[in-house]
Amino acid sequence: MSAHIDLVPLQPGDRAPNVVLDAITQEGKIALDDFRGQKPVLVGLFRGLHCAFCRRHIAAQARLDPELREKGVQSLTVVNTPIERARLYFRYHPMPNLLAASDPERASHRAFGLPNLEFTQDETIWPYKVSMAAVKEMRIDMPSELPGPMDPFAASEFLDKKDNYEVTEVDEQMMATGHGQLIGQFLLDRQGIVRWSFTEVPEGGRHMFEAANPQELMSAVSQVAQ
Repeated sequence: MSAHIDLVPLQPGDRAPNVVLDAITQEGKIALDDFRGQKPVLVGLFRGLHCAFCRRHIAAQARLDPELREKGVQSLTVVNTPIERARLYFRYHPMPNLLAASDPERASHRAFGLPNLEFTQDETIWPYKVSMAAVKEMRIDMPSELPGPMDPFAASEFLDKKDNYEVTEVDEQMMATGHGQLIGQFLLDRQGIVRWSFTEVPEGGRHMFEAANPQELMSAVSQVAQ
């Protein structure tokens, strides 16, 4: 039994850890403690930019930024992509006001209790191991993006082509160790306490590759911002 078996996502009421990361979209470091006592923060912990679904989740969180700012909430996007590669990506895909940080070691994902899913031949122990057959049985339905429901591998390949996304050696290094990293968003209040979350962890992967419902998220934001 490896230690990661014990990882359980932080729940509402839990105190978030302090994580210090390299900033992508500005110079220097970003620490979660920077926001404590100042303002609530929505922390999006995503896989690297090699993940076509995560690129869309990042863009979706960035689109909410004006509404979040209006309510006094900071948005922070964390990706497990090395900083130079991430800076290059965001230079060519600028997102206004995006505050993003690089976490190639996925330290923040572990700190928030998000398991790194291991792909196996035939064993599934959700959310720590999943068989390739189980993944291939999953169906991604994104009507505006895909021609029809597809398995995650086919969908990812289709979206990479659609985005003209070139997988680099650096991306491959991230994928080798973190291809199965589960992701999530955590809304922290001014004291750094989790008030709302959405992750890929629940039962058997029913939320895999999904984005959080924006109405639910903004409803939670309204309560935290009061």
